[in-house]
This record gives sequence, C-alpha cells and structure tokens, in this order.
Amino acid sequence: MEPDPTADAGTASLEAALAHARSQAGTGAATQATVPATGATDLPADVAAGDVVWDERLGARGYATAVLRRGTILRIADQAGDTCVNLQLWNAALTSERYNPADTVKVQWQAYLGAGSLLLSDRGRVLATLVADTSGRHDALCGHTNRRGNEARYGHGAAHGPTPNARDLLALAVARQGLERRDLTAGLNLFTSVRVADDGALSLQAPTDAPSHVELRAELDLVVAVAVAPHPLDARPTYTAGPVRLTAWTAVRPEPDPFRTSSPERQRAFENSEQFLLAGSR
Repeated sequence: MEPDPTADAGTASLEAALAHARSQAGTGAATQATVPATGATDLPADVAAGDVVWDERLGARGYATAVLRRGTILRIADQAGDTCVNLQLWNAALTSERYNPADTVKVQWQAYLGAGSLLLSDRGRVLATLVADTSGRHDALCGHTNRRGNEARYGHGAAHGPTPNARDLLALAVARQGLERRDLTAGLNLFTSVRVADDGALSLQAPTDAPSHVELRAELDLVVAVAVAPHPLDARPTYTAGPVRLTAWTAVRPEPDPFRTSSPERQRAFENSEQFLLAGSR
C-alpha cells in the first residue's frame, strides 16, 4: 500500500502515534474535567483544593453528570455572561424522586428563584438549596429544548449534530448513571431570565455579558446532570451558549442554618428530607 501523503508524520506509525499521545500528558483543553479533582486551581478563596470532588469545564453542546454527597457545595459559573445551563436533579438513594419545578415555584410562592430558594422534589423534600447567587436570572417555567424545536430553528437538532437539543444531551448525561430519558423532568434553566407578563406571555431577557455564578448545597445525596445549550425562547439564529465551569467541594453546614427557617414552607421541606434520612438509617 502506498503511504498516505496527507498523513501526519508525527502519527504515521504506531510508535510515532504512541509517542505523540504520551507527549500530551500534563496538557489541558478548554473544556474537560480535572482529574483528580483535587488538582483544580483558581478556586474560591475559602475552598481548599483537597476538598474538591468535581471540577469540569463545558462549552456549548457539552454535558456532564456526577453523584454528590449531602452537604456538598456545587458552584456553577457562567464564565462569559451569556449561557444557559440546563439542570436536572435526582435523589441518589431513590432516583424515582426528582426535581419538580412546579412544586418548587408554588410551595415557595415565587417563580423567580434566587439566593435562599430551595429546589424541591416531587415528594415535598428539598434536594438542594441555592446558597449563593450572583446572577438572579433563572427560569423554572419553560423547560428545555427538544429536537423538533431545534430543527425548526437551526435546521438540525440531533444530539451529535452541530446544534443539539438540551433534552437529548441530558439523556446522554444521565445514561452514565443508569437513568433514561423518561427520568427527565422539565428541569431548571440557570442564567436565563424569563419574565411573565400580565397576560401570561413569557419573554426571555437579553444576556448581561457579565460573568456570574450560583452555589447549590446538596440536602440529600444527589445525581446531578447538566447540559449547556440555548434556552427554548432564545430566538437568535446562531446556537449560542457560553462556557461554564462546574466545581463541587465538601463543606461544613452552618448551625443554625438560616435557609432552613426562612419560611414555614421551607422548614417543612427540610423536615421532610431529614425524615427520609432518618428512615434510611434504621
């Protein structure tokens, strides 16, 4: 066989390819996980590298998943001020229990989530607390994009195409945890501000172009899945979703916990979670 004149001389043979691959050790890419997570750098001032359990960077079309223990803090950072992080949560000990956006909104009497808000399950338990938020621009109403909608807007919507829809990306993410598409809910969209008009119409606000972040505290052991894909109301013709960083670390729960007693409804949700933990320990 004649040699391929277009082949890279550095990988034209098995030996050269092996040497090339090994030469990449210690290098990084713009979007990848930090392994081990304790090697993460550029952390919040009060976070020690030894406490980090997950650190990953995602770009548009990226997705990721992890299992986080109760008490873990997950920081999700919008690094450029123009992204949409599609988020889903499950109780890791009972994955039929999952984040419920309708209950999250109605139990707390608030459609616009921010610091102090709880992310509630379909069984009245708190899965996570939004303990910090520099964005204040989140959507618990609209759900995620699907293939049909993306094909209408961009001309393509499949998971492995140039403009994948969020639900397919999330399905790929949760498959790593033994979950399926039917386990997905409407979910939560972070860093996208949707407002409801007096007539019920929904409108997506323009991005701020200012970096921001949220921090979620796991109140039960959680399965977390995220996908970086445009919001379903994003009418721009280009597929736009900026870079995201996910960093999780072990933390000490404050006592007393101000979020627990911020309202009677929130206190009951915490009590429901603690009852579940108590029953499981017997």
